[in-house]
Amino acid sequence: QLQLVESGGGLVQPGGSLRLSCVVSGRPLDNLNIGWFRQAPGKAREGVSYSSSSDDSTYYADSVKGRFTISRDNAKSMAYLQMNSLKPEDTAVYYCATRWGYGGRYFLDDLDRWTDWGQGTQVTVSS
Repeated sequence: QLQLVESGGGLVQPGGSLRLSCVVSGRPLDNLNIGWFRQAPGKAREGVSYSSSSDDSTYYADSVKGRFTISRDNAKSMAYLQMNSLKPEDTAVYYCATRWGYGGRYFLDDLDRWTDWGQGTQVTVSS
C-alpha cells in the first residue's frame, strides 16, 4: 500500500506562485505515473498534470498549461507542482496520485484508474 502526502499549499495573491510537494512511500516511484489533481468547492475532481513513468513525458490540462510545471525526483520519491501566475479559479484542494500503466493525455481524464491518493493540500488564491 502506497502512502502519499502532499504539502506546500496555502493562501496566495493572484499572480503569485506556490510549489506543492508530494512524498511517496511504500514503493519506488520509478515505475509509477504520478499526477496532480484538484477539486474546487462544488465541482468534480479534475486532472491538472501528470508525469509518465515510461519516459520524460508530461501532460497538462489546458487551463494550467504554461503556468504549472510538474517534476519528479525518483531518488527521493518526490513529485512537485510549481504553480505560477495563479488565478482565483485555481483555488482548490490539490491531490497527488499514482497509477501503473502506459498512456497519454487521456490519463488526466481517467481519474478512476488512479489507484493511490494523498489527503490533499488546500490552495487558495485571493486578494
